Amino acid sequence: MKIVVRWCLLAAALLLVAQLYSGVVVTSFASALIAAFVLGLFNTLLRPILVLLTLPVTVLTLGLFLFIINALMFYFAASVLKGFNVTGFGAALIGSLLYSLCGLVIDAAMERIFAK
Repeated sequence: MKIVVRWCLLAAALLLVAQLYSGVVVTSFASALIAAFVLGLFNTLLRPILVLLTLPVTVLTLGLFLFIINALMFYFAASVLKGFNVTGFGAALIGSLLYSLCGLVIDAAMERIFAK
């Protein structure tokens, strides 16, 4: 149940990002659900590999390169899906930052709601 609620909230957060920033376009809630799922898959499967491969650059930039990796995941998800568009890499960077902030708020709320 917790996973489904988090998934729906992250899809709503993606719609919020699309409303707040014009560089990100989400056509419907169904597209947002699919995009949130694909973003979750990319962050679970691809992100650890990219973080490992770019570890020297990440250390050299004191971790700031992780923002670029998040933007790449956001941009890749937008390039794969039809109802989710990002106008460019700069828009992917800003969109991923907003989406990450929403994710932090959602995770904090989920901890309070589903605390045992």
